[in-house]
Amino acid sequence: MRPAGRRSALGWLRFILLLALLAIVVRSLIIAPFNIPSRSMTPTLLTGDYLFVAKWPYGYSRYSLPFGADLFDGRIGNGRPERGDIIVFRSPAAADTAYIKRVIGIPGDSVRMIAGELQLNGEMIPREALEDFREPIENVKDCPTGPGSNGRTEQDEDGTIFCLTPQYRETLPGGHSYSVLDAGDSTADTTQEFRIPDGHYFLMGDDRDRSADSRFPAEPDGGIGLVPEEYIVGRALVIFWSTDGSARWINPLSWFSATRGDRIGRGL
Repeated sequence: MRPAGRRSALGWLRFILLLALLAIVVRSLIIAPFNIPSRSMTPTLLTGDYLFVAKWPYGYSRYSLPFGADLFDGRIGNGRPERGDIIVFRSPAAADTAYIKRVIGIPGDSVRMIAGELQLNGEMIPREALEDFREPIENVKDCPTGPGSNGRTEQDEDGTIFCLTPQYRETLPGGHSYSVLDAGDSTADTTQEFRIPDGHYFLMGDDRDRSADSRFPAEPDGGIGLVPEEYIVGRALVIFWSTDGSARWINPLSWFSATRGDRIGRGL
């Protein structure tokens, strides 16, 4: 007969292993966390947002699995992204890093930018001017106010500096709408026409002038090119936490003051 202490230890070990296995299954097949490291999806997603990514809507590829385990080729399942979806994916030029962008062009589409506005299948996408996007900054140099730029700064009575950037609402065919920023002239304001082949997607950031996306060739620390469907991880689902970056480990009170509570629970 085994001693009671040994049986108890084996029971705990079995429980921990089962819990780990369940976590792997959930993260591989159902849902996974993702955090926003840069501003390319501003104003929809802000640096410091944490969100859940749903794995099941588009089926599964090797990149849906933890560490990109190379267990099979292609995708399993019939679901595919639609225009307007926000997706997490791996870049063909940097498959070890996860990215997040919005789907603009699907297979069979043609996409082009003309003077900062989006053209899809030969038609200009409707763009409605909204109130300027207002965000706090630490230095006026963080706001695009130079020649050819559209940003401007203002200061509150308490000394807080804000950057204001023109904001527009685009509406894609089918009715999916979202906000984009126009920070001014950039190298990708006018592009060639991109024709999207089968099994590929054209992705863009909502902060149009500060996003390295499908307008640029796929290269490490650069653009992403046209993204093959096998590199797609999943669809952005909901923001479950958000912080403005001011928290400090040595100051527990800052953990709460840095929280952007109004963003928690926002669906995507």
